[in-house]
Amino acid sequence: MKLLFAAVLAAPLCAVPAQAQDVPPPGGEILTLDEALAAAGVLAPATEAAEVGVWVAEAGRRVARLRPNPSVSVDTENALGTGPYRGFAESDTTIAFAMPVELGGKRSARVAAADARSRRAEVDLAIAEADLRFDVTRAYVAVIAAERRTAVAEAQLAVTAENLRIARDRVMVGANSPLDEQRAALEQLRAEGDADLARRSAAAARTALRLYAGDGALAPLDGAWFDRATPTAYGPAAPVDARATLALAAAAADTEAAEAEVRLARSQRVPDLTLTAGTRRIEASNDQAMVFGVSLPLPLFSNGKAAVTLAARERDRSEALERLALFEAERAIAEAEADRDRAATLVRASAPSLAAAEEAARIARLGYAEGKFDQIVLLDAERSLLDTRRAAIDARTSYHDAMARLDRLAAPMPIEGKNP
Repeated sequence: MKLLFAAVLAAPLCAVPAQAQDVPPPGGEILTLDEALAAAGVLAPATEAAEVGVWVAEAGRRVARLRPNPSVSVDTENALGTGPYRGFAESDTTIAFAMPVELGGKRSARVAAADARSRRAEVDLAIAEADLRFDVTRAYVAVIAAERRTAVAEAQLAVTAENLRIARDRVMVGANSPLDEQRAALEQLRAEGDADLARRSAAAARTALRLYAGDGALAPLDGAWFDRATPTAYGPAAPVDARATLALAAAAADTEAAEAEVRLARSQRVPDLTLTAGTRRIEASNDQAMVFGVSLPLPLFSNGKAAVTLAARERDRSEALERLALFEAERAIAEAEADRDRAATLVRASAPSLAAAEEAARIARLGYAEGKFDQIVLLDAERSLLDTRRAAIDARTSYHDAMARLDRLAAPMPIEGKNP
């Protein structure tokens, strides 16, 4: 009889590892992370605004290269007055052509500013793509982790249900106290709540991934990839150069744009010439004469010095923000690397810890079935096993999360002059 109790108690425990391995159904295709990323690149609108920003910057560059338009003017003098000027008999009509001449390198300064804005738009697009990859990776990991937790919770529910049945049987025959039945019933209620919460969390995670990957997110995911949560290379990982990351590329593009604005402001201080050439027709004598003119604005009230000072201060601010971006990038990379290493250590320790917890639970089950252990010993062993299984899942989740953050932080800046 005792051996029968032990076998019945151990059966649900042995079934748990198989339920937590994300084994796809026969013939089912696995959706890999790369496939989810490719689907998200097509379906997700996250990069659309950044792509439009690149097009806007390219259009702005074409506008910046344009020269100012000439103008044509027609002036009539000495007409519609009094006396001999009552009509148009004594009028003078002048037709003139005016051409603005930009001085001080204004056009090249405009083009340089437009180039800087175009470069910033390209960096923004690369940032949007890196953010999308980060979001999809985290959603992919969240689904696997949630389904692993659901499998563990459902297995624990089966264990508690069996424990409750056995406790009732032992109470009926007088082998145990009625308190054992109450404890077992409480554990089952707790397990039911945990299982329901885990199912809802898994469904929500699938829904979130489906927003990125479409209906392909309904397929089984790559659980083997999730389990490979340790560095594959030996020795310390190569350090990440924060200066070659997108964060620094964005800050550098802002500094470049600010410097271009300083150059543009300086060019505006040089007044532009307007050259005029035309012909005048004298109605009274039917004679014609050429008219020439040059106009130059006088910078009496606004000579552009204040605008140059403002642009220079904006440049100084951008340079300070670039230094801050380098500091923040190095700090975030170091933090992500530390989180990765800690998670990898926990993953490596999870296998022996899980084996030890399973053995302790097995011994507690056998001892409880034979009447050698109190029910409290069994419940403590089962809770320890449950916590160990959850910790193993959390360790792998933390590792992949840290790797996703590290990949996002270490994403390289786009090649100069090319869209990412």
